[in-house]
Amino acid sequence: MVTKWRPFHLVVFGASGFTGQFVTEEVAREQVDAQGGSGLPWAVAGRSREKLLQVLERAALKLGRPTLSSEVEIIVCDITNPASLDEMAKQATVVLNCVGPYRFYGEPVVKACIENGASCIDICGEPQFLELMYWKYHEKAAEKGVYIIGSSGFDSIPADLGVIYTSNKINGTLTAVESFLTIHSGPEGLCIHDSTWKSAIYGFGDQRSLMRLRKGANLKPVPTVGPKLKRRWPVSYCRELGSYSIPFMGADVSVVKQTQRYLHENLEQSPVQYAAYVTVGGITSAMKLMFAGLFFLFFVKFGIGRQLLIKFPWLFSFGYFSKQGPTQKQIDASSFTMTFFGQGYSQGSSPDASKPNIRICTQVKGPEASYVATPIAMVQAAMTLLNDASDLPRAGGVFTPGAAFSRTKLIDRLHQHGIEFSVISSSEV
Repeated sequence: MVTKWRPFHLVVFGASGFTGQFVTEEVAREQVDAQGGSGLPWAVAGRSREKLLQVLERAALKLGRPTLSSEVEIIVCDITNPASLDEMAKQATVVLNCVGPYRFYGEPVVKACIENGASCIDICGEPQFLELMYWKYHEKAAEKGVYIIGSSGFDSIPADLGVIYTSNKINGTLTAVESFLTIHSGPEGLCIHDSTWKSAIYGFGDQRSLMRLRKGANLKPVPTVGPKLKRRWPVSYCRELGSYSIPFMGADVSVVKQTQRYLHENLEQSPVQYAAYVTVGGITSAMKLMFAGLFFLFFVKFGIGRQLLIKFPWLFSFGYFSKQGPTQKQIDASSFTMTFFGQGYSQGSSPDASKPNIRICTQVKGPEASYVATPIAMVQAAMTLLNDASDLPRAGGVFTPGAAFSRTKLIDRLHQHGIEFSVISSSEV
């Protein structure tokens, strides 16, 4: 991508938010890696200069870089002021948008970036926003030659690129994959900031809008290759992992399906069926989480229910979400493993005449998901956008991570930064 005529390669918008501060720290680390700090001009952006300066000062203290706050520019802009967003976008090659919930605050940033020739990466896990941006802005972004890439954090780079990695590693044609997410925590347990909780509340509370959007799109079905992937029960046992599991309610399935459609329609690749689950340990934990999920889905249907869920995140999430977010100890002690079980056909075998005869197991492993892995994924996606231009889709547009980065070196970059992709086993049946 051409960067010379823009003062900043990267601008972190929403840098003073809870997740934004971690993204800011990760960009500062990447700046050191980029030719000793001289190769990555960047800035932070948001409503309050004072808060942005405080974020830079905290990052400087944490990273042992006392001059950081004087090295990084500050751009004051507000989501409610389109002119200020335009000024920010004019100065950036890539905007890292950390301001959510995206259903409320994401579109003005996308619009400003496209109109002013900047690419944009977000960490949205809201399928409705992601799919709406595609239908509204894909052609406009393509005309401008800019890339709008959603879900570039833990939602959904490990899943989306994990499926692509599995497809690349199987000795034949991959036709179906199930992923199982396992979250590991330390003695102080897990906690997530309530901004993620709010996004989930608004998303599940407005499922009808997503259904209308998909119905209106009137897309022809992606062909199913091989036997149709059977969905598991709401609580099922994964023998290979020795754990019960429940369906994963994040954006991964939506994102992977969009990617597989793109790869099939544009690159003529065989589409992969996909289902996502999260492991929960024993049957008691599984039943508790299932009932908690049903309780949540009931409450989000009603206005008063949504208000209660938003006001008391710690109570209604059984301590998993809070307005304070996790402590540094909780972050340091957490990690994730995403295991993929795939099946397909060896070279020379026909999906039309036989059952799948090859299986593969792969894994993506990394540090704490929300505030370590997400910033790593987002920043490395941005660096890939800056440095691997020849491997990106030929024209710009609105893309999922897999659609944008399937032919780039992003997996290698992630591996170098602690998000590791590996093959566990592969065998013919």
